[in-house]
Amino acid sequence: METGKVIIFCAPSGSGKTTIVKHLLQQYAQLQFSVSACTRSQRTGEQDGKDYYFLSQDEFKTRIANQDFLEYEEVYGGNFYGTLKSEIKRIWAMGKVVVFDVDVVGGLNIKKYFGNKALAVFVKPPSVAALEQRLRFRSSETEETLQMRIGKAVKELAYENQFEQVLLNEDLPTALAEAEKLVEQFMNM
Repeated sequence: METGKVIIFCAPSGSGKTTIVKHLLQQYAQLQFSVSACTRSQRTGEQDGKDYYFLSQDEFKTRIANQDFLEYEEVYGGNFYGTLKSEIKRIWAMGKVVVFDVDVVGGLNIKKYFGNKALAVFVKPPSVAALEQRLRFRSSETEETLQMRIGKAVKELAYENQFEQVLLNEDLPTALAEAEKLVEQFMNM
C-alpha cells in the first residue's frame, strides 16, 4: 500500500475522541475521516458510508478472509469493527491525510503498520467516573453494555504509555486547542 500520512485518535468510549476528531475535520480541509466498517446495528441518525460501513457478520468475515482489512477487532458481544484498506487508498487518492477515530487496540495496530507516517494520540478522560457520566449522558447504552464499556475503558487506560502523545480531555476548549497544535506539527513535518 502506498504511504501518505495518517493521524490516529484513540481512547476508551466516552473520552471525547469523536468530538475532537469532528472539530479537527472542520478546521483542516486536508484531513479526511476514515470510515470504519462494523457489524453492530445502525443507530438513529447514522448513515452507511458516512458514520460506518454497516456490514453483516457474514460479509465482514468474508472480507477478513480476503484480507481486506488493515485491522479489525471483535468487541462488545460479537460485534466486529475494522478499517478497510480500500478506505485508506480512497482518501490518499484525494491527496488527503487520513484521520482515524478508533479504539485503543485498533489504534496501536494502525500505528504499528504505518510507523513514522502515523501520529497516534491517546485521548484521556479526567477519570473513570467522568467517563461513566459521559456514557450515561449519551443514553445510547443499556446498563449491561454500559458496564461492558466501562470495564473495557479501565483496561484501555492502561495502554496510555504506548502512545507518543496523550491528550487530557478535562476541559474541551483546551483539549481542542492542544489537538490542533499536535495535528499542525505533524502535518508540517
